[in-house]
Amino acid sequence: MRESQHLYINGVWTAPVDSSTIQELTDPATGKPSGRITLGGTADVDRAVAAAREAFPGFSSTTVAERIAILDRVGAEYARRAEDMAQAVTAELGSPIELSRNLHVRSAHTQFRSAAEALSRIDMSEQRGTTSVRREPIGVCALITPWNYPALQPAGKVASALAAGCTVVLKPAQLSPYSALILTEILDDAGVPDGVFNLLLGRGSTVGDALNAHPDVDMISFTGSGPVAEGVSAAAAPSAKRLVTELGGKSPQIVLPDADMNVAVETAVTYCLGNSGQTCGAASRTLVPRERLEEFLAALVARIDELQIGDPHAEDTFMGPVVSADQWETVQGYIRQGIAAGARLVIGGLGKPGLPEPLQGGHFVRPTVFADVTNDMTIAREEIFGPVVSVIAYDTVDDAIRIANDSPYGLCGYVTSADLGRARAVAEQMRTGYVLINDAQFDFTTSWGGYKQSGNGREWGEFGISEYLETKSIVGLTG
Repeated sequence: MRESQHLYINGVWTAPVDSSTIQELTDPATGKPSGRITLGGTADVDRAVAAAREAFPGFSSTTVAERIAILDRVGAEYARRAEDMAQAVTAELGSPIELSRNLHVRSAHTQFRSAAEALSRIDMSEQRGTTSVRREPIGVCALITPWNYPALQPAGKVASALAAGCTVVLKPAQLSPYSALILTEILDDAGVPDGVFNLLLGRGSTVGDALNAHPDVDMISFTGSGPVAEGVSAAAAPSAKRLVTELGGKSPQIVLPDADMNVAVETAVTYCLGNSGQTCGAASRTLVPRERLEEFLAALVARIDELQIGDPHAEDTFMGPVVSADQWETVQGYIRQGIAAGARLVIGGLGKPGLPEPLQGGHFVRPTVFADVTNDMTIAREEIFGPVVSVIAYDTVDDAIRIANDSPYGLCGYVTSADLGRARAVAEQMRTGYVLINDAQFDFTTSWGGYKQSGNGREWGEFGISEYLETKSIVGLTG
């Protein structure tokens, strides 16, 4: 059983003002208790924001070189604690340990190195005749992160904010506190100055709401659902806070007629079933030429039959559980809707896969594929956040592009083709902020963010740092 009774405020581990609110945690793989944390409240928000506000003048005046040195130290400490972080992600999320190491932790570690390199390329001031144009840190930033990428999401936001010279208050999701606690230890051991980074564990309805409305918070970076973001936006509006949001998607994979089906299937498996489908950029709508539909489905079923599903601590596991009993029920609800709407259930479906004890109590979902899906079905419109692939047949490439773009979301897209020029032409017509072609891997040093209801702003690299900067023009200077 893991237990944490402290927050991190102004460089000190400290108990919440009111220590009576306890969050019980469960192991997603077994459903059994795994730990507990003591949650903070609104009084702790005031303490953390005050610490960040007090630290801001000093930290914002540090040089680029000094901030790069801090990021380098954090990166080195992160590398030392990489296995601890991977084990934490597996324990709280149910991510297979191999995925925790090679995706969750590696991408998170990359954020600090990438931010340091990007910062060295950003001109923080330039002279235009007699006008000086300066880029300055925006101030105190509230960083609110979800449970599905508990290492990457906090790391990306923190790295960009520190690179810009901002001070921060991080509120991670209640379901995934362990990785945030380890990140805090890393930042502390790396010598981040007191008050520059603060950690609050708490409910969104108390700590989150208080941060969003706090008059001394200058910016909010929020990753989560659209409905929650509406409340964040309303709370931030009276004080005109800057708001950067990443709100999910319903990302299409366009399989072009000349595609290698092995590559197409591997894309669907990796980017929709990986992480148990709990990925905002999941390739959850797969668009396949009608004449190759059955070929694709047969290959996908054969590949799914090869997947190892089960204990996330086992080195050969591909897919573990979803994060919670509530999330399991949500995914089951979407599978029921798909069946009721008339989609063809190709593999998977309701219930849990047959697993031995103690995994029978875990929140495992059967990898599920629906065919004969139309783009107006709920399973093609809404983010499921589970291992469910919706396959849509198309007749022409123009039809595929139209279907792909017919979504309220625009976060990510995928194109599979033997002709890279053709694939690029299709990618350029997709209304998404990110597109992967064939077996390309995510580049965690470039921009991440979406169009439409997938959010506002960008993260990662210089694009992420820029969100934390204000621009000031001083007119009348020479030299």
